[in-house]
Amino acid sequence: MNNVLGIDTSNYTTSVSIIDTDTMSVYQSKMLLPVKSGEIGIRQSDAVFHHTKQLPIVISNLLKNNDLRRSDIKAVGVSKSPRLFKNSYMPCFLVGESFASSFSKLSEIDIYKTSHQAGHILSALFSSDKLDLIRNKVSFLAFHISGGTTDCLLCEPSATDVLSITEIGTSLDLNAGQAIDRIGVKLGLDFPCGAAIEKLALSSSKSYKTNPAIRDNNCCLSGLQNICEKMLKDDEKSCDVANYCLTYISDTIIAMSKKAREDHIDAPIIYAGGVMSDNIIKDKILKKISNVYFAEPEFSCDNAVGTALFAAIKKELI
Repeated sequence: MNNVLGIDTSNYTTSVSIIDTDTMSVYQSKMLLPVKSGEIGIRQSDAVFHHTKQLPIVISNLLKNNDLRRSDIKAVGVSKSPRLFKNSYMPCFLVGESFASSFSKLSEIDIYKTSHQAGHILSALFSSDKLDLIRNKVSFLAFHISGGTTDCLLCEPSATDVLSITEIGTSLDLNAGQAIDRIGVKLGLDFPCGAAIEKLALSSSKSYKTNPAIRDNNCCLSGLQNICEKMLKDDEKSCDVANYCLTYISDTIIAMSKKAREDHIDAPIIYAGGVMSDNIIKDKILKKISNVYFAEPEFSCDNAVGTALFAAIKKELI
């Protein structure tokens, strides 16, 4: 049996996964980091503390609930940084990297290190059945939309890093997930607010036309927060504010997608990251952009499947 372990200790989730490369079965276990009610983030020192406490728990749950054996693990993959770019660093990733390095030495197996962003993209490719883009050396566009990123990326298969990733667009201020969480907390929702704000928006019967702020290939989202706060001051319904928020973000991603396609005609587009688990946003994009692919929600939100895939590809097990 050829199993590969994946580990990701991102800013808000402790994640582990195992891929059985013989059957391509995936097993996951993860826990959100605790964030105090009313707050919209977590300090890195607290993130490191909580990952250190939670990592043994999620690993124990993974092995216990799926009857997996440590001896069957042939390699380990881990995220070492937010992105593959130079100087990309967050202390929270040291927890997963440290454990993975120790585990690889104790078990005498190879370790393969990548970025949180690359892991998201690989996980989305797996979920949407598009790993053949890497096998066939096909370049594609990817959007990584989360609390920490609103990135449009050119992805090219690479022998060294599996994927060579070039940023061709981003947010110049707020990220999409940040905007959702800030507006959600204003609406009285608990952080992270994505699922709750989607549920709230589904109760709105209004239709909105927005004017996204696009600068070259980049976007600006701080104006969205200002508009939604004004809507609240004007006593507009919470469901309508939530609806406007998700519509604005959808229209922004659509505009960025169209802009990216001007230079990369007909390139497939993969959408990854926690924000892309929102079905309202997904449905709006599908109506406007063709040749696009989405991960299932469990592979859109933070997970360690992509880091396991990275290791499996580097180990030549898939």
